[in-house]
Amino acid sequence: MTWKPTSAARPPLSTSSRPDLLAKEELLTLDGQIDEILPDGRFGVVLENDHRIIAYTAGRMRRFRIRSVVGDAVRVEMTPYDLTKGRIVYRDRGAGPAGGGPKKGNRR
Repeated sequence: MTWKPTSAARPPLSTSSRPDLLAKEELLTLDGQIDEILPDGRFGVVLENDHRIIAYTAGRMRRFRIRSVVGDAVRVEMTPYDLTKGRIVYRDRGAGPAGGGPKKGNRR
């Protein structure tokens, strides 16, 4: 006789039965403009509501080597607990040429 696990053997996890699992916090998403480039991949960003924050580039933007310069319009995610820091998650494309210009050789 072999034992087969059933759905009753392991009930589904729920946050009500596990108080140590908390819901993910909601992030604030705001638009702004880069006004300063700081060391360590950080940027000074002025938001639409004229607040100035320090933001860093999100991992996906860093992975795909999306470069940001002063004057770029960006979308920033912020936690409601610290309204002085944020993460740049999107850079609006400017009116520049499509394709980002000429390539610089075969670098990896």
